[in-house]
Amino acid sequence: MSKSLPKIGLLGGGQLGRMLLQAAIDLDLSIACLDPDPEASCHTLTTQFTQGSFQDFDTVYHFGKQFDLISIEIEHVNIEALEQLEAEGIKVYPQPHLLRMIQDKRIQKTFFQTHGFPTADFRLIESSAEIIANEDFLPAFQKLGKGGYDGKGVQYIGSAADIAKGFDAPGLLEKAIDFDKELAVIVARNPQGEIKAFPAVEMVFHPVQNLVEFLVSPAAISPEIEKEAEDIAVRLIDQMGLVGVLAVEMFLTKDGQILINEVAPRPHNSGHQTIRANDTSQYEQHLRAITGLPLGDTKAHSFSGMLNLLGADGFTGPAKYEGLDTILGISGVHPFLYGKKITKPFRKMGHITLLGESREEIEQKAEQVKQSIRVIA
Repeated sequence: MSKSLPKIGLLGGGQLGRMLLQAAIDLDLSIACLDPDPEASCHTLTTQFTQGSFQDFDTVYHFGKQFDLISIEIEHVNIEALEQLEAEGIKVYPQPHLLRMIQDKRIQKTFFQTHGFPTADFRLIESSAEIIANEDFLPAFQKLGKGGYDGKGVQYIGSAADIAKGFDAPGLLEKAIDFDKELAVIVARNPQGEIKAFPAVEMVFHPVQNLVEFLVSPAAISPEIEKEAEDIAVRLIDQMGLVGVLAVEMFLTKDGQILINEVAPRPHNSGHQTIRANDTSQYEQHLRAITGLPLGDTKAHSFSGMLNLLGADGFTGPAKYEGLDTILGISGVHPFLYGKKITKPFRKMGHITLLGESREEIEQKAEQVKQSIRVIA
């Protein structure tokens, strides 16, 4: 049966959009992007680039009216406009009501609890004053209900001495978990209900910026834990009925429990390596899912890793990639630069995928790459 290709509008034109565009070329999909930054990563690559706020109702609505299908590369978008577009017959994937739920970590965590998904204990709070009333719950992480992104909007409150660091806004206190590993599973679902999960990856976070600094695949976990992690992700996307890709971040506790940390309804930092390491990348999978195509095979072909390439501390200005020629001389090292003209300390400027025959080889290459490349100005 022949299938006509939809015209797609994408809210966001950053690096995730850039990699979606690269995958779209192979499927001959036309994607237009809306982003507030005139120099966004996608601005020279998309068939149509619109500068404007994806948080403004009128901008999102008028942009979306032009297309058959709307998707996102960032969840902090205007939900009301997407709901109106959906009501007028335009497909919006992932669905607006799910974006509304995921946008607010309070609702997200309550969804996990209500539907029997394992997650850390938490308490909902309205202000920083309420942290004092919940001193018995510390140590905990305070998370803003709305607006947190890439490590922002999260504050560790270890004891009463830390309460002054808290956010004075609605959010939650999440019990600090003594975990062994942080895992992530990328899972996808199409409108027909077909679901496929990628193998679990293991994440290591930057100690200061709370961003994923390094990941390795496959995770060093037992087959039983691997299956449980994948099963949780599959059950979750099925329960939600989400169409597209869902990144499920998890804690593996020291006593072997898996707890969902949080989810992202889009391609995710923890799946970048799939472009080179897996049969189907998370980006191609997202496009297959939202356009109703059969989902691709997710098997990995080798051990892999991914390093975020962050702007070096102390440098702001036109980006220069010091040591790029060095890492390009290493077998199995694949840089992906995001086209951002200006570097700032800890800004995501690219990532580097590493391929190898063992976890030890991946870790060795990661160390070699970290020592070799810097983004300076």
